[in-house]
Amino acid sequence: MKIVVQRVQEASVTIDNEVVGAIGMGLLLLVCFEMDDDETSVTKAIDKITKLRIFDDAEGKMNLDVEKVKGEILSVSQFTLSWDGTGGHR
Repeated sequence: MKIVVQRVQEASVTIDNEVVGAIGMGLLLLVCFEMDDDETSVTKAIDKITKLRIFDDAEGKMNLDVEKVKGEILSVSQFTLSWDGTGGHR
């Protein structure tokens, strides 16, 4: 599994000029599941991501997680993250 985590003020996904998902402040996740992923690895990733202290507290220090700031999470499938870079140039 590969996940790119981005802290955002807002994010949305648009398909054919229609917004199909949107959040305010929170986390945008680009997620790629791979063949060897199982429920344990998914649960571990969820736990780790939701506990990332990457939001500012009252003193401006990155000390708060997404739950403490009442943030939202938008998860987007991104299978291209599984590319290993080997092979040709086409």
